[in-house]
Amino acid sequence: MKLIVDSGSTKADWIAIDDNGKVLFTTQTLGLNPEILDGPEIITRLNDRFDILQNKKNATHLFFYGAGCGTDRMKEYLKQVFQEYFSNAIVDVQEDTYAAVYATTPKGEEAIVSILGTGSNCSYFDGKVLHQKVQSLGYIVMDDCSGNVFGKELIRKYYFNKMPKELAVELEKEYDVDPDFIKNKLYKEPNPNAYLATYAKFLIKHKDTDFCRKIIFKGMKSFVKNYIKQFDNCKEVPVHFVGSIAFYLKDELQETFDKYELKLGNVLRRPIDGLIAYHVANQ
Repeated sequence: MKLIVDSGSTKADWIAIDDNGKVLFTTQTLGLNPEILDGPEIITRLNDRFDILQNKKNATHLFFYGAGCGTDRMKEYLKQVFQEYFSNAIVDVQEDTYAAVYATTPKGEEAIVSILGTGSNCSYFDGKVLHQKVQSLGYIVMDDCSGNVFGKELIRKYYFNKMPKELAVELEKEYDVDPDFIKNKLYKEPNPNAYLATYAKFLIKHKDTDFCRKIIFKGMKSFVKNYIKQFDNCKEVPVHFVGSIAFYLKDELQETFDKYELKLGNVLRRPIDGLIAYHVANQ
């Protein structure tokens, strides 16, 4: 039994397949980002799912693609945690961008591949190897155009009284904006970036308002200038996206790309289905 996992900071999608690619079960855990979680918390999240707990000794392979796995140190750390848990499995840990590449880019083709979800990143795939020019420093100082950055922007606008009154009233109906509640979420509970990203739903829901459009296009302009334009051939190859922010703001992405004369490629909400085909073809 092979386990294929696509993990962001908010959630992780799991699919178990046999050697022929037949799906044995699917499940979902909370995100397993090693940059913000310790080993015991990761194990707790695995044990919370019956299918994973009951099949941990049956797994022969674990292919894990995750946020926070961009450095060798984090990959090795998470690999050790998984190796102890899935004791009979061969464990392979890669950063989440590889999942996006395998799901969106035809074999052997060049592309710029980006993730816009709870966090964000951008890489160039030359058909064989992934190249990055921007090393992520995490959600506090980077992650342009991501759900958590949009969340921070909305909260700041609300508390600085820069949000239109009618939208502020709507925000109060949908979210607990009490300062103590927000500070507890940000500084006392795990996954503050995932909490911030929940506000992106509000931004998308009201994306046709001038207020939200300004925030959205400011974020997209920043992502293009700081990430995509790092690559000299950015106007020559397609730019593929994976993630809920990209998926639900595809029209706005297209508008931004038209302005910068970029080629918008495939836009997927989740790469997990494409990963099945990839691993069956390359087993």
